[in-house]
Amino acid sequence: MNIGLLLPRHARYRGDHTALVVGSQRLTYQQLNAVVNRLAHALLDAGLKKGDKFATVLPNCLESMTAYWAAAKTGLVIVPLSPLLQDTGLTTLLRDSDTGLVFGDTAFVDTFDRIRGNLGAIPDDGYILVGDPSSRPGYRTYASFVAGVSADDPADPGLGDDDTYNIMYSSGTTGLPKGIVHTHYIRAMYCMLFAQAWRMTPESVVLHAGSIVFNGAMIDLMSWMFVGGTYILHETFHAERVIEDIEKEKITHCIMVPTQIIAVLNSPAFDPKKFESLEMLQNLGAPLLLEHKHKLNEVLPGRFYELYGLTEGFFTILDKRDAKRKEGSVGGCSPFFEIRILQENGEECAPGEIGEIVGKGPMLMPGYYKRPDLTRDTIIGGWLHTGDAGYLDGDGYLFLVDRIKDMIISGGVNVYPKDIEEVISRHQAVREVTVFGAADEKWGEVPIAAVTLKEGQSVSRDTLVGWTNDRVGAKFQRIQGVAFYDEFPRNVAGKTLKREMREAYEKQ
Repeated sequence: MNIGLLLPRHARYRGDHTALVVGSQRLTYQQLNAVVNRLAHALLDAGLKKGDKFATVLPNCLESMTAYWAAAKTGLVIVPLSPLLQDTGLTTLLRDSDTGLVFGDTAFVDTFDRIRGNLGAIPDDGYILVGDPSSRPGYRTYASFVAGVSADDPADPGLGDDDTYNIMYSSGTTGLPKGIVHTHYIRAMYCMLFAQAWRMTPESVVLHAGSIVFNGAMIDLMSWMFVGGTYILHETFHAERVIEDIEKEKITHCIMVPTQIIAVLNSPAFDPKKFESLEMLQNLGAPLLLEHKHKLNEVLPGRFYELYGLTEGFFTILDKRDAKRKEGSVGGCSPFFEIRILQENGEECAPGEIGEIVGKGPMLMPGYYKRPDLTRDTIIGGWLHTGDAGYLDGDGYLFLVDRIKDMIISGGVNVYPKDIEEVISRHQAVREVTVFGAADEKWGEVPIAAVTLKEGQSVSRDTLVGWTNDRVGAKFQRIQGVAFYDEFPRNVAGKTLKREMREAYEKQ
């Protein structure tokens, strides 16, 4: 299964169909195929060959999308890296991935100046800048890199199922990032299984307003290319622009992380009538709290999907037909997947009993790049151990409790932050909430709530503590403090960085 065959197929059979919209640029499949071919040839002309790695450090733009499909056509391995990385983190990942060439936004030129002396595997002409062509001397521009090369399809690289397509680095919310390897076969499974799950067709119009650097973007990016629909990519997320384009472009499919969904629902521009074309609004990255699910299912009925998954290759999906019937669930297994809930001793849990979520299926990674030790610890007997806690109901639907590493142990009792978050989210002043454990001499750890407030709303720390502690289900769930934020610290995937928040709180 070579996913590089998809784009030229669409260019041949539906070449005039709109493929990609980025800002003011609207490309048909024929035009997109030609743009991708130029980059593919330029990469090969630079001396890269099948299996070699190149990295991108780019925001959402035409060039970042082009890079994904140039890799697919050439057998090169793409390493998408976050433009939020600092010098040390970027150096570490470029070294770890054995990258031989890197594309970076012109805003990264100072960073490249500082780190390039520590990256001997990348030649002096291997730093390609995307953006303003008047960037400083000593760097090649993207325009000059692809100038004068052929727009014809490159030669068949002879790819097979097991050939690597990308190395996707974990977000690092629970430790040092790990390079997760995906093959062409795995990405072909993304194409087919998610297109089926989202009921996508060649007439589908996908809107993506989050970063396409992180793996969650592959869920609609691969399925879009599989069906040959239209993909509208926003350079950055703005709730009002999302609402405007859903109405104007007749969007049918859209995925967002919880903070984006909340921003859309709370926007003054929100009006259910503008969403009449929408067939899917899917949440991923973290569970959407019930307060927001209730509102979503009320104002936009029959559209909500939720996905629970790991980049390592296990997923469950809550279908829109089950969104109200199983509202607290993150769904059931996709076709060809299996799931178990295990106790600490390895015994399988009974329905309703909380344990570690383990799963297997056709998207399972072959391993972490150059880390067989970590791979052995994560994939045991063919089963991926997620590090997440949950339970199955009697119908086999998964209910996510929390990350095991986020669990708070207070006085010897297991406290799951999500249970407390569900309560606090109901307060009329609270826009977003996350709960973490802070060190405590008496109890070991105690729950602390971090919140952002809705515009125009206010609440004191003591009032919110009292309101919450009157409503939680048990004494050990009572919060002992509140940290107020204008915006939560997040990684490029939109995930809240609890570790940073905990460290900041404990330094107070």
